[in-house]
Amino acid sequence: MPRRKCATKKDVLPDPIYNNKVVTKLVNQVMMSGKKGLAQRIVYGAFDTIKEKTSLEPLDVCLTAIENVKPQLETKGRRVGGATYQVPIPIRPERRQTLAIRWIVNNARKRTGERNMDAKLAGELIDAYNNQGASIKKRDEMHRMAEANKAFAHYNW
Repeated sequence: MPRRKCATKKDVLPDPIYNNKVVTKLVNQVMMSGKKGLAQRIVYGAFDTIKEKTSLEPLDVCLTAIENVKPQLETKGRRVGGATYQVPIPIRPERRQTLAIRWIVNNARKRTGERNMDAKLAGELIDAYNNQGASIKKRDEMHRMAEANKAFAHYNW
């Protein structure tokens, strides 16, 4: 936490093809070692694969998939007395979107069966669009954890 000023939020520019900031955030999450051109090729290749497989608009599939994966609640460790309780708290909208994008990209990297990253990302986005797959499982696991610790919600201050 800064002592002098609050950290300023840096806003991303919309991507050149779809003119959407969420796609730029997806590209930035896919990017490794500063290779943005490669990350853009992967994301746009995944969008082309989505268009071929589903014959739907890839931007709509991507945005709906991210909406489906967004978690509502998370648990944070809160130390009370000598015990640490997992207290369920609601998540800010920016963090919800960041978590959803991060989970989709990480689970796409872990996928097996597909040959390259754009096929993996396309598969994960289609699965999330259909409310199935590893990202949805991660969201449900987080909600289950928050539901199980609902008794400690009064420690949220």
